Amino acid sequence: QVQLVESGGGLVQPGGSLRLSCVASGTFINTSPMDWGRQAPGKERELVASISPGGGNTNYPTSVKGRFTISRDNAKNTVYLQMNSLKPEDTAVYYCRLRVPGGGTYWGQGTQVTVSS
Repeated sequence: QVQLVESGGGLVQPGGSLRLSCVASGTFINTSPMDWGRQAPGKERELVASISPGGGNTNYPTSVKGRFTISRDNAKNTVYLQMNSLKPEDTAVYYCRLRVPGGGTYWGQGTQVTVSS
C-alpha cells in the first residue's frame, strides 16, 4: 500500500516562493516516476512537474517552466516542488502522484497554495 502526504502549502504574495514536500510510504517508491499536479476551483487537474525514478529527467509544462523545480530524495522517500515567482493563477490545491511501473497510480490528499496580495 502506498501513502503520499503533502505539506508546505500556504498563502504567499505574488512574486513569492514556496517549497512543497511529499513524503511517500510503501513499496516501489524508489523505482517509480513521480509528479506534482494541481487543481484550481472549477478546473480540471493538470500536471505541473514530473521526475524520473532516479531524478535525472524532469518535465514541465510551459505555464510553469523556469519557475517550478521538481526534485526528489529517495533516501528520504520525499519529492519536492520549489515554486518561485508565483502568480495568482498558480492558486490551486497541489497534489503529488506516484506511478508504479506496470501497476497503479496513487495520489496524495493535496495541500492548498494561495497566491494573493
